[in-house]
Amino acid sequence: MSDKSLHSKVSKGVSRRGFITGTGSILGAMALAVNTVPARAESATGAAAANAPIDSGAHVPALVIGTGYGGSVAALRLAQAGVDVHMIEMGMAWDTPGSDGKIFANTTKPDYRSYWLRTRTKAPLSNFLGFPIDKDVPRYTGILDAEEMGGIIVYQGRGVGGGSLVNGGMAVTPKRQNFAAILPSVDAEEMYSTYYPRANAGLGVGLIDPAWFDTVDCYQFARVGRKHAQRSGFPFVFVPDVYDWDYMKQEVAGTVPKSAVDGEILYGNNAGKKSLQKTYLAAARATGKVAISPLHRVTTVSPSAGGGYAVGMEQIDTTGAVVATKTVTADRVFFAAGSVGTSKLLVKLKATGALADLNDEIGKGWGDNGNVMCGRANHMWDPTGNVQAAIPCGGIDNWDAGGAFAEVAPLPTGIETYASFYLSITKNPNRAEFTWNAAAGKVDLNWQTAWKQPSIDMAKSIFDKINSKEGTIYRSDLFGVNKIWGDHLTYHPLGGAVLNKATDNYGRLRGYTGLYVIDGALIPGNTSVNPFVTITALAERNIEKIIATDL
Repeated sequence: MSDKSLHSKVSKGVSRRGFITGTGSILGAMALAVNTVPARAESATGAAAANAPIDSGAHVPALVIGTGYGGSVAALRLAQAGVDVHMIEMGMAWDTPGSDGKIFANTTKPDYRSYWLRTRTKAPLSNFLGFPIDKDVPRYTGILDAEEMGGIIVYQGRGVGGGSLVNGGMAVTPKRQNFAAILPSVDAEEMYSTYYPRANAGLGVGLIDPAWFDTVDCYQFARVGRKHAQRSGFPFVFVPDVYDWDYMKQEVAGTVPKSAVDGEILYGNNAGKKSLQKTYLAAARATGKVAISPLHRVTTVSPSAGGGYAVGMEQIDTTGAVVATKTVTADRVFFAAGSVGTSKLLVKLKATGALADLNDEIGKGWGDNGNVMCGRANHMWDPTGNVQAAIPCGGIDNWDAGGAFAEVAPLPTGIETYASFYLSITKNPNRAEFTWNAAAGKVDLNWQTAWKQPSIDMAKSIFDKINSKEGTIYRSDLFGVNKIWGDHLTYHPLGGAVLNKATDNYGRLRGYTGLYVIDGALIPGNTSVNPFVTITALAERNIEKIIATDL
């Protein structure tokens, strides 16, 4: 796919309205595990069969570790430049239906497909109506990883497509005046004139039809959120998304299988969402120069005596058991395993001597994008609807005055809750560091739960005022017993191998020729909005430079 054809896909809505300040992915804001587990489908264990896994001893010109936003951009652009690429993905291919005929499980019915190698679900909302909602599930290489570390749970997508499989698709370009605080060493002019438009085009970003929004039942919750925000003097803005809005209109009309309107999002979306599988990765595969090995995880990277790098990896089955160990040689290696995955691997490689010349910035500058959640209990005359589309489409902007932007999030329980639910992105200044724990043989993160207090204070700048105006209260039954704030998690991990510190200004790792970081690890902790468009745009910028100068 050429740049021109990628550009041709940009939505009319985005070009008309520009890049609107918005907020984070839903990626779990509404997990309500209240039903029984469907029968396990053995056919899903063959998900990797459609992909020929890499052979031990293979030599590849470019090896990409991870298939999320940055890795997908790198693979596509390298392939278009004539380079053969092999992508290594820890999760499954997600191309084989289960016994219910669907690839992904429903948000309200988590099963073996839902969680990464857990025996009990770890829903972002732990309680509902006073009852705990987590439940036992079979251990399986499921789609959502709830990784617990350093006083925080980091939710990450596992599978070909990475985080694009499990987020809410909120495709937000930061306000230009905020960009210097996000990536101070990057030219804002070129980002906003070239790379953000290229990323939005490649991702298939579009806006909801405002007239349809005003009438459709499945966005009653968002209209209530808009009304309350505006009555308290806060701007409500529509936020771009990668969902196929025409498909959603057909869902509402009953002419296609329901997807977002049936609450599908947290554990994958079976129809309307334009994940990377349908955009960058589809274009990359179409070149004929990109291969993907799912259910493989990289364990080591070190200089090879014959040039390039020796990359060690394990092939696993769907229980997480190692079924093969392999070593391949790559001329160039692109670290794109996500902020946590890339940072943990690099910290381990530096500490154990495999890449001893990495500099001391490795592991630093990690943040949670200021994520914090809360719910409000509305009056009986403000019902939010028993049918709620799982795709958020708007938010409340108080970034300049209070340091917070709040996504008006769905709570698709299938019943009327009279609740407004929000995921806030805040200007939280706290940053953590990954370090090697030699005694335990693992990487630790020193995040502290108390560091979420600035995020709570910034979110309160919106919701204290709304509650005062509306005569409402916070919900205290969603995150435990008498606990108002969801301050235990992040959906937007960022940093750990910061641009122009751990790397040069284009993601080349300092100390090693041919090693690159090209994912969210480059961004120091906060993007002021949902981060994946910025990750994509930065990857577009960096890979263009790398291809022009390094190949």
